[in-house]
Amino acid sequence: MRLWLRRLPPLIAAGMLGLACAGCSMSYQLDNLFSKSGSSAKGDPETTGSIPKAEQMPPDADLVFARRAAAEVLRGGRKDISLSWENPATGAYGTVTPLGTDYRSEGLVCRDFLASHVKASKEAWMQGEACRKSGDRTAAWDIRSLKLWRRT
Repeated sequence: MRLWLRRLPPLIAAGMLGLACAGCSMSYQLDNLFSKSGSSAKGDPETTGSIPKAEQMPPDADLVFARRAAAEVLRGGRKDISLSWENPATGAYGTVTPLGTDYRSEGLVCRDFLASHVKASKEAWMQGEACRKSGDRTAAWDIRSLKLWRRT
C-alpha cells in the first residue's frame, strides 16, 4: 500500500496538467455557442476587453461652454476653485479647475487647467492651457490648447 501512496501525487499532478491543457485543444470558433441569438452577426464589430476604445474629443458645441468657463475661472486668479458649466442644448456638463500657478511662455502669462465633460453617463477629461498678455491683469484669457487627458 505504501507504493500506491507514493505514486498518487505524480498521478494527481499529471491529471491536473491534462485538464489544464485540455482547454487549449478546443476550437476557437465558439461565436455561435456564446451569442444570444445562436447565430453570429457578421457585420457587427466584435468588442473585447483587450484594447480600450479610443476616446474622442467632445463636440465643439460643448467645448464652447467649457472654454468660456475656463476663461471665467482663470480670470479670478485662484487655484483652489472649480467652475461648473453646462450646455442646455445637448445636456452635457462638467467643471473646469485651474492647475498650479501662472508661468511665462513666449512673453505671455499662462496657466494650465483641467476640464471634465459628462454626457449620457460618459465622462471625458481634458487638459488645457490658457494665456493672456503679460502685465495686463484685465486682459482676457485665450485658450491656446485643449486635448484629452490620459490618466497615468
